[in-house]
Amino acid sequence: MTWSDIKGHEELVERFRRAVTRQRLASTFLFVGPAGIGKMMFARELAKALLCEQHHDTEMLACDHCPACLQVAAESHPDLEIVSKPEDKSVIPIELLIGDSDHRRREGLCHNISLTPFRGGRRIAIINDADFLNQEGANSLLKTLEEPPPRSVIILISASEQKQLPTIRSRCQVIRFRPLPEEVVAEALLATASVATVEDARRLAKISEGSVARALEFADAAAADFRQTLVSHLGKSDWSPQQLVGAITAYVEEAGKDATARRTRLVNVINQAANYFRQAMREAADRTGRPDDGSSPRAVGWTGDAQQASECVQRCLAAQAHVLANANQATLIECWIDDLAALARA
Repeated sequence: MTWSDIKGHEELVERFRRAVTRQRLASTFLFVGPAGIGKMMFARELAKALLCEQHHDTEMLACDHCPACLQVAAESHPDLEIVSKPEDKSVIPIELLIGDSDHRRREGLCHNISLTPFRGGRRIAIINDADFLNQEGANSLLKTLEEPPPRSVIILISASEQKQLPTIRSRCQVIRFRPLPEEVVAEALLATASVATVEDARRLAKISEGSVARALEFADAAAADFRQTLVSHLGKSDWSPQQLVGAITAYVEEAGKDATARRTRLVNVINQAANYFRQAMREAADRTGRPDDGSSPRAVGWTGDAQQASECVQRCLAAQAHVLANANQATLIECWIDDLAALARA
């Protein structure tokens, strides 16, 4: 992979290239933007370019063939530290950041980033899933972010800067990633063989809101079918919360007994509901009567105002956070849907 493969973010690539060439690259960054638009891919390519042994780091170019480039691709480079939320955890464990109770500040990302570079001229740390830093984890990073070691680069990846503590935001240079153009999403779907035809790729790209991850959600046949069920309920003027709770519960249980699969399916359902209310919010705010060309999903049946739709979106985001925190799913679904019904009818 090269910078030419980072589609839709050419402006950011050039921005980093200028900073590196002028030797004015900052040490701490907060990459923010929707999931599935390439933030982690960008961070990996940046790490590869800064650690490449065939090109000087000021060129910000990776050869893709030297041992350093191959090790970065395999996540085994001694000067690269990548931390992500484990599948079976609801937050990033503090041990990954500052070591366990017997080795505090002598292990973990904060300790490793402070060491002298082993092979390259820099040490680089990437914290994926930074939205899953709890209070303790975020606070453990503050000193490292405020006084980063020389020749170090630390990148936090988040869906929104508002999900980070003000003390984290103030210590990082915020880099905002925009949603991808539809043609880029369609190309990505075709490149990964996620869809069978160009027409399917274009159709999914139109409803993806610039996110490959969201397009893949709609590419799943079961998810697409359930979206119709969900929208048919939400679009009714007097929909039954009990019926929708039963439909969602049955759909989630179809994922099997694996907790991760069920959690993922429920998160996708909440995303679909949030998308419906986002579209309702846009349509309610735009009373100019723009023609519907069929290129984007409509919030069919919505009769509320933009404020109601906005509050429903916020409730969906809160429900998603509760799912990821391993809340009881049955109780969560019932409370979430009851709240949506109350907000929609307010």
